[in-house]
Amino acid sequence: CIEAIHRWCASSRLRLNPSKTEVIWFGTKASLKQMENMDLALHVGNNVIVPASSVCDLGVILDHELSLKKHISKIASVCYFHLRRLKTVRHILSRQTTASLVSAFVISRLDYYNFVLAVLPKSSVMPLQCVQNAAARLICTLGPRDHVTLSMRDLHWLPLEQCIILKLCTLMHLV
Repeated sequence: CIEAIHRWCASSRLRLNPSKTEVIWFGTKASLKQMENMDLALHVGNNVIVPASSVCDLGVILDHELSLKKHISKIASVCYFHLRRLKTVRHILSRQTTASLVSAFVISRLDYYNFVLAVLPKSSVMPLQCVQNAAARLICTLGPRDHVTLSMRDLHWLPLEQCIILKLCTLMHLV
């Protein structure tokens, strides 16, 4: 099939760039284990594309089991980086300015494509909820052990799990 696509591209004066092409096989652990001894590489012209364990598509990192662990880890890492940077200047910022910056640098990342997390267990999404809690603590200048429920209510933030449900419902309503 990939050879047919390669020929079609060539006949249409398009170029399929094998150096930018990635392939990934999705499946359960058991089905992927059965495929270990098989040649899963794609041959495009003279180039060989070896399957990857994870790929990035529209900013979402997909792994071969669709667990999204790498994606969640990456989002949490980037968000904590921005929170640490904002924490160093928090004392000179107003609450409103801090809330705006946190919204731009952190909450926007938590909200981007979060509906793909809907099928994951709560334990998998928990690191992102911890990020949201840390963001609320930064804005409201709470300590690390203070509860954030009231602060999140004051900020008009839903917990991440409810944000995901809201986004899904909004998307379904628009369809």
